[in-house]
Amino acid sequence: MIIVLKAEQAAPTIEALKQHFGSDHDIFVHNNRIAIQNITPDDLTPTEQAAAEKIITKVPAAVQASRLFHPEDTIIKTPHSTIGGDNFTLMAGPCSVESAEHVLKMAKVTKNAGATVLRGGAFKPRTSPYSFQGLGKAGLIALRKAADQLALDVVTEVMDVEQVPLVEKYTDIFQIGARNMQNFSLLKAVGKTRKPVMLKRGMSATVDDVLNATEYIAAGGNHQIMIVERGIRTFDNKYTRNTFDVGAIPVLHKLTHYPVIADPSHAAGHTEFVTPLALAGVAAGADGLIVEIHDDPAHAFSDGAQALRPDEFNEMVTKANTVHQALQSTK
Repeated sequence: MIIVLKAEQAAPTIEALKQHFGSDHDIFVHNNRIAIQNITPDDLTPTEQAAAEKIITKVPAAVQASRLFHPEDTIIKTPHSTIGGDNFTLMAGPCSVESAEHVLKMAKVTKNAGATVLRGGAFKPRTSPYSFQGLGKAGLIALRKAADQLALDVVTEVMDVEQVPLVEKYTDIFQIGARNMQNFSLLKAVGKTRKPVMLKRGMSATVDDVLNATEYIAAGGNHQIMIVERGIRTFDNKYTRNTFDVGAIPVLHKLTHYPVIADPSHAAGHTEFVTPLALAGVAAGADGLIVEIHDDPAHAFSDGAQALRPDEFNEMVTKANTVHQALQSTK
């Protein structure tokens, strides 16, 4: 249940409600709203009921993610980026960090195009155990060094609980990959940190599934969460790697205050489709894009088939910015 309190009575009533229900119920507070799990209006005292402007009893399981609890957009600030709200954030880089020299080269492409976040995998979850698994700590060091040299933020994937302290030293944003969206131990671990978390929608996850996954992070006290739509697995993956669920972007914006980022690279799986899907995501209201780039896709260590060459990336950025600006002009 969510109680929207009268502004002038909010502070003392929140303290009273904590005293009343805090020992037996989970309680979350946002401004003049307080969410209390597993109670009904009948459990409130007359004084508590009188202080309420509105009581919302039909509440989703992911209460902290809900706009009913947190109506305004969450804005995430990192050293070089502001993510969410009316901001449009570009993130790009190679699928995996291949060498210090190469990631720096791709970081320069990222920076020159106007992006503020450098992506790259140091630990790579691959379908086959015999495929390239990443450079590990050396990859993290190279990624961090390249980003710092060019005043960029870093987003990189953390794959298990044991990696969290190591990755935290080098990244500005934790990435939780699609395969780990429901790795609840990992979600709890990053929830205990205070670094932003980019949560990728699982390949077979519903909208409610991904929102409930965010709740595991928020339950630990970390509310700097962004959700990535990267395509889902459907009955046809012959022509694209996944099915880009563009409709999920406005649906998520309606249901949650967290920023929503589009990942056209993993949705498309083929370079020629990345830009059209990116533009669709922007047109649907995505708060940013995360895109894979490579100067020699044919020889990339991973996912070369979906990587944009630098000139293709620059062209995509120009078009994406145009679409975003057109949408902003209609507000």
